[in-house]
Amino acid sequence: MSAPTADTFTRLVALASVAPGRETKPVIEVFTGREMATIPVGTRDDVLAANDKVRAAQKRWATTSIADRAKILHKYRDLVLKHRASLIDLAQAETGKSRSAAQEEVLDIAMTARHYARVSGELLKSKRVKGMLPVLTKTQVNYQPKGIVGIISPWNYPMTLAVSDAIPALMAGNGIVLKPDSQTPYCALACVELLYQAGLPRDLFAVVPGPGSVVGTAIVDTSDYLMFTGSTATGQLLAEQTGRRLIGFSAELGGKNAMIVAAGAKIPEVVDAAVRACFSNSGQLCISIERIYVEKSIADKFTAAFGERVRRMTLAATYEFGVEMGSLISEDQVKAISNHVDDAKVKGATVVAGGKARPDIGPLFYEPTVLTGVTDDMECWGAETFGPLVSIYPVASVDEAVERANATEYGLNASVWAKTKAQGEAIAARLHAGTVNVDEGYAPTWGSTGAPMGGMGVSGVGRRHGPDGVLKYTESQTVSTTRLINLGGRRLPPKLWAKALPIFIRALKYVPGR
Repeated sequence: MSAPTADTFTRLVALASVAPGRETKPVIEVFTGREMATIPVGTRDDVLAANDKVRAAQKRWATTSIADRAKILHKYRDLVLKHRASLIDLAQAETGKSRSAAQEEVLDIAMTARHYARVSGELLKSKRVKGMLPVLTKTQVNYQPKGIVGIISPWNYPMTLAVSDAIPALMAGNGIVLKPDSQTPYCALACVELLYQAGLPRDLFAVVPGPGSVVGTAIVDTSDYLMFTGSTATGQLLAEQTGRRLIGFSAELGGKNAMIVAAGAKIPEVVDAAVRACFSNSGQLCISIERIYVEKSIADKFTAAFGERVRRMTLAATYEFGVEMGSLISEDQVKAISNHVDDAKVKGATVVAGGKARPDIGPLFYEPTVLTGVTDDMECWGAETFGPLVSIYPVASVDEAVERANATEYGLNASVWAKTKAQGEAIAARLHAGTVNVDEGYAPTWGSTGAPMGGMGVSGVGRRHGPDGVLKYTESQTVSTTRLINLGGRRLPPKLWAKALPIFIRALKYVPGR
């Protein structure tokens, strides 16, 4: 396998919804630091022009049956799987992630498309609900699309977090204006091109690359709903902006995710899964584990086994399978990880594994790192690192582990390992996190597309996946029809109506289901 060719970028750039002659920005191959291509830089006017096209197309799309929308997504799933290898190449080129992490992202798109193509018909159909008065009133709930859904997606999963959030919005009858991260624009463009090939109207989905301060702001100003994945700080700013416009907002934000390892857990299994939980996508994953709380009776054994396994992890700049961890995406990321590790070492933490950059492998590589002895005066203790760094904390009991795991403003993801699955599930129910994985790290909850996924606390607003993942992109409408009588009582003398109505309401408690 090799990096995408120049022809790939030339073909895809035509899909960007920006006027010709715009300023361009280089797109870098992360493994080598070389320029692969350039991308036009969008402006506010580009967003406004795209918005006009999408709004016109959305009105037509809203009249398309859900079954016909689903056919497009089923075809899209097949195209994603057919072009899996080239999509993986592109994801690796723009992000530097390992091939297995890139494949995980591509397969997620296919799974999400299939899920919403299958379930949206039932979720979005009009539903009969109990009316105010049995027989005399009929009430149903309809679901209408929001209109234009703006999506601002990040660089760490530039395919799935751009397109998988758009899929349910499209199924609900909306149009999309997407701003991909400036470091990974071609990942989004490649995925959207396949949507067009599957039959999606081209004007329904616009991609406008460019800076968040310009393109992102314009999307917030013009969309009818906003979906964002990124930092908590940016999410808070966007929440203020959407709040002023009174439009809906959903966001998956930062995390300082904890793993609990209770006495009786099978350490070899925990170690194997912890490598995935902490270092998938080089730790650049909102739901990755950054804190491990281990009962003291097994802490030394776990730390030794985990440290030894992490030191054996394979790192390489390759487009082949078999490597466990790839690169970080930028110099800023390398500096952020280095700062957290160096700060901890200066203040007394112990490096069990890793702890340094690896420019001998590639310009942006950093070793997977495990620390012990981390204290609350160290930056990595409470702040999200968002990289290949995890700290181990021995605890006296499960109760202490739960208390410390919950002692954070974040609440995105968690992992639990115990002697039995029932014990693990009981611990999970006590954790303040939107998703908790028992006997795994993050994949089962993320991959359960039928269940809601999102954060508590400052880790997010709203949910993706599950019924909420599509219904949030709709406006619910209640329609009630009155039959047989006039509720104003005009067919009865006013005094008789005034006496009869309370009697009728009291009698409702004897009606089954009321």
